[in-house]
Amino acid sequence: MSTDTFEGRVALVTGAGSGIGRAMAVAFAAAGARVVVADIETARAKETADSIGAAALPVAADISDEASVAELVRAADDTFGRIDVLCNNAGIMDTMARPVDTSVEVWDRVLRVNLTGTFLVTKAVLPFMLRQGGGSIVNTASEAGIRGGAAGIAYTASKHGVVGITRNVAWMHAKDGIRCNAILPGPTMTGIGGDAPNWDAEGLAALQPILGLNQSIAQPEQMAAVAVFLASEAASFVNGAIVPVDGGWSAG
Repeated sequence: MSTDTFEGRVALVTGAGSGIGRAMAVAFAAAGARVVVADIETARAKETADSIGAAALPVAADISDEASVAELVRAADDTFGRIDVLCNNAGIMDTMARPVDTSVEVWDRVLRVNLTGTFLVTKAVLPFMLRQGGGSIVNTASEAGIRGGAAGIAYTASKHGVVGITRNVAWMHAKDGIRCNAILPGPTMTGIGGDAPNWDAEGLAALQPILGLNQSIAQPEQMAAVAVFLASEAASFVNGAIVPVDGGWSAG
């Protein structure tokens, strides 16, 4: 792929302070894009932006908050005047607990970030793409978006929802020149679980038959490469695709 694929275009990446999001921001910048580096943690957003240089704008944003999302897209507009690519990557994990052991607090928080947050950012960015006559959205779903045994109920429901958002936006806006696809990462070296995840032992035991099917762990850059492809002109006729990036896990 040519390094000037995204020359003159702007990519907004959420959750870009670490893991897959950081790899996406770096990859789009390497492909010629200017990048809005969004993360809930200011220091992490700045660290990613500093690694990219002048082509990056760090913005602290909580995607679960509509006002914060409005400020995010306003900052992108004020600085770059356009948004051509959106990577809805920000997300949080649940505790892997069984449904009976999942608190309403965990349910509400995970759904608010992973599902409502994806909706809020998409809704805020779509007017830019409609105004420009096109654009590309790449959502980070998960293996949990197509199976029931890869996470707890909150995360699983949220990622199934992200798959639904992906397909709906693809269908509703295809005639507007807007494409929307999703990647489904398998096990990847990221910090989504935190330094010491408070995972539920019984839930993990129930999930082991599925979690144990794939022992390969990907690097964030492998996810980012697929996101860049899906957003590129090379994938101009790919719309509504749900793409496992899991080393074959979903084939089992």
